[in-house]
Amino acid sequence: MAITRPTLDQVLDIATQLHMQLTHEQAASYLELMQPSFDAYDLVDELADFVPPIRYDRSSGYRPSAKENPLNAWYYRTEVNGAREGLLAGKTVALKDNISLAGVPMMNGAAPLEGFVPGFDATVVTRLLDAGATILGKATCEHYCLSGGSHTSDPAPVHNPHRHGYASGGSSSGSAALVAAGEVDIAVGGDQGGSIRIPSAFCGTYGMKPTHGLVPYTGVMAIEATIDHVGPITGNVRDNALMLQAMAGADGLDPRQAAPQVDDYCSYLEKGVSGLRIGVLQEGFALANQDPRVADKVRDAIARLDALGAHVEPVSIPEHNLAGLLWHPIGCEGLTMQMMHGNGAGFNWKGLYDVGLLDKQASWREHADQLSASLKLCMFVGQYGLSRYNGRYYAKAQNLARFARQGYDKALQTYDLLVMPTTPITAQPHPPANCSITEYVARALEMIGNTAPQDITGHPAMSIPCGLLDGLPVGLMLVAKHYAEGTIYQAAAAFEASVDWRTL
Repeated sequence: MAITRPTLDQVLDIATQLHMQLTHEQAASYLELMQPSFDAYDLVDELADFVPPIRYDRSSGYRPSAKENPLNAWYYRTEVNGAREGLLAGKTVALKDNISLAGVPMMNGAAPLEGFVPGFDATVVTRLLDAGATILGKATCEHYCLSGGSHTSDPAPVHNPHRHGYASGGSSSGSAALVAAGEVDIAVGGDQGGSIRIPSAFCGTYGMKPTHGLVPYTGVMAIEATIDHVGPITGNVRDNALMLQAMAGADGLDPRQAAPQVDDYCSYLEKGVSGLRIGVLQEGFALANQDPRVADKVRDAIARLDALGAHVEPVSIPEHNLAGLLWHPIGCEGLTMQMMHGNGAGFNWKGLYDVGLLDKQASWREHADQLSASLKLCMFVGQYGLSRYNGRYYAKAQNLARFARQGYDKALQTYDLLVMPTTPITAQPHPPANCSITEYVARALEMIGNTAPQDITGHPAMSIPCGLLDGLPVGLMLVAKHYAEGTIYQAAAAFEASVDWRTL
């Protein structure tokens, strides 16, 4: 099949877009010279795409009714049975709806993507099925994953299992809600600013954002490659470790991965915390909207770790605040280029591209007014940085991200773990449907102060439930060196074994 060739007028228009002026004669010459390149395009068009085969049978599934879906936590229900044996045999799993499950619709919480059906499975999907898990469907997520609240998902908000009408956290809102409600054993979430850990804190689940690049992001819709993470959300620590064990490691298709170091995570679960050095991050308790009652719950949990034998003392890392601020140029300019202008793929990397998703995402321009206010805000900031300053602040922020990582790394030479509140607040009520833009955005971004920094520095970070405040869960966050997820599991398992967090 031949691609459509440009006309002479289109060549002149292309030149104008590239800030060049051509005469008609020059344009005609270039048009003739372009033809061999378009012949190559014809060949690419004729060839079948080179994507992984589908290895496990499944149906296309169905959209559950409101009666079946009281939390609005499911986007699509199906059933995909994995291997008969494996680390996750007998475990049921929900996939965040930015993760490709071949043959089952995916809309990433956003109406512009409705109707898209992936043609291949994400790497994490294949690995979970190989490990024996059974996939029960796709969990609702927030609009293009740009919210820490759960009110931005199309077509309706996701409710917290602990209190209807309250946020389950985002952007992996349905994933955490389904685990907390007992509808699945485990779930996969994504994290670019806290989107595994925030819903885990709000819903009372265990959520691990692994080291950047440890788990392949292949087949998951990108926001910005340098902050994209995917990881497990579970009801207990052991399931989390097993799930990470199944998903971690290079797949040869994800440019985010250099040489990820995989560990035997379950081997840490019985070690206890005696002798572990834990630094209590002072900046993590100093956010402007820190609820002192949340801080007290977290400090009580830290005291329990101290009583279990850990050596606990305060530590200051000024770079923690810097890393959070760096999210703005990196996240906003990066997502504007990769997810929006780049149609969910971008350019200049080797790996597995989802051509069908790229084609579908290109239609966002026809629905731009329907984009969520939180996404629009990020796009406005990003486009201004790109247009007015040509991306220099994105570039400089990426340089400074290495400096911010050094601040964490220096502290983690002294301490095995850093601890702080996952979020400064507990789950908040959903804003009303007719709320102002200001309130809508506030409810989407007010909780990311402690979680966004580790997306910038790439350090592993896990939220574990450490108590209830007025019936709503509180999360404690554990941060470790790159690829030291095992140490996080060591402390998390010790705390979990010492007390039922629901009684605290």
